[in-house]
Amino acid sequence: MVEGRRGLGRGLSALLDEVGAPAADAARPSGAAEIPIEAIRPNPSQPRRHFDDAELEELAQSIREKGVLQPILLRPAVFAGEFQIVAGERRWRAAQRAGVRTIPAVVRSLSDAEVLEIAIVENVQRADLSPIDEAEGYRALIETFGRTQAQVADTVGKSRVHVTNALRLLQLPDEVQAMVRGGRLTAGHARSLVGAPNAARLAGEVADRGLTVRQAEALAKSAAGRPRPASQGRRGKDADTLALETDLSGALGLAVEIRDAGGHGEVRLRYATLEQLDDICRRLSRG
Repeated sequence: MVEGRRGLGRGLSALLDEVGAPAADAARPSGAAEIPIEAIRPNPSQPRRHFDDAELEELAQSIREKGVLQPILLRPAVFAGEFQIVAGERRWRAAQRAGVRTIPAVVRSLSDAEVLEIAIVENVQRADLSPIDEAEGYRALIETFGRTQAQVADTVGKSRVHVTNALRLLQLPDEVQAMVRGGRLTAGHARSLVGAPNAARLAGEVADRGLTVRQAEALAKSAAGRPRPASQGRRGKDADTLALETDLSGALGLAVEIRDAGGHGEVRLRYATLEQLDDICRRLSRG
C-alpha cells in the first residue's frame, strides 16, 4: 500500500517534516497550528493503555514552565471543529493538567490503518508500550487491516522475528499478560511459558522466586514433562532462538539450526537436493 510507506519506520519526526502547513511564528513549533484543548479527543484505538501519573505530572510541570515544545499529530474527527489524536496523547493529557488553553498540533487526513501504525511507531520508538500492548497493536494491523508480519515489521522498523516473538505473548492466559503489562514479568520470561500447562501458576512462581529466563524455561519444560534433549547440551536453547529457527525455516523452506554462544556462533542450513543448494546460492548472491 502506497500510503502505508510514508516513512513510518523512520519515526514521527520524519512524518511531521513531510507535512505542508502554514508558516509558524517564533512562539510556536514550526508547521503547527494552535488547537483548543477542548476540541481534541483521544483515539479509542490508542495501543498504549497506561499513562504513568508521576510522569504526566512531571511533563505538566515542564509545560507550565516552557510550554509544549513538540506538536502533537491530529486528524479531523467526525464532528466539524473537532480533532482526534493520532500521536501525542501523553502531551495532550499533561497540557490539560498544566491548564493551558491551546496546544500546537499538525492536522492531517489519515486512514484508520495509518493512525494505528503511527501510534505504534511513536510508542515503540519511545519504549512507551508494554510488550502486550505492542503485540496487540501488531495483531490489530494484521487482523483488522490485512497486514502481513513482514509488512508490520517494515512499518515499525523492527525485524520480522521481533514481531513474531511479540505476537507469541498473546497466546498466554490473561493473568500472565497482566503480569507482563504490570512489569512483574518480562517478555522473555513470559515467552518461555507459552504453551506450558498451568502457565499462570508457573508465572507466579517465576516472579516470586526471581528466576532467570533459562530457569523459567526449565520450569516450563519440567511442568510439561519434556526433558531437554541431550543434543542441545547443558545450556540448551532459549525460546527466542527456537522461534528464530522456526521463522527462518518457514521463510527459506529449509531446516535451519542456530548455534549461539554469548552473541557469536553459526547458522546452519540443511539442503536435501542440489536444486535447494542452487536456491540458497541464488538468494545469498541476489543484488
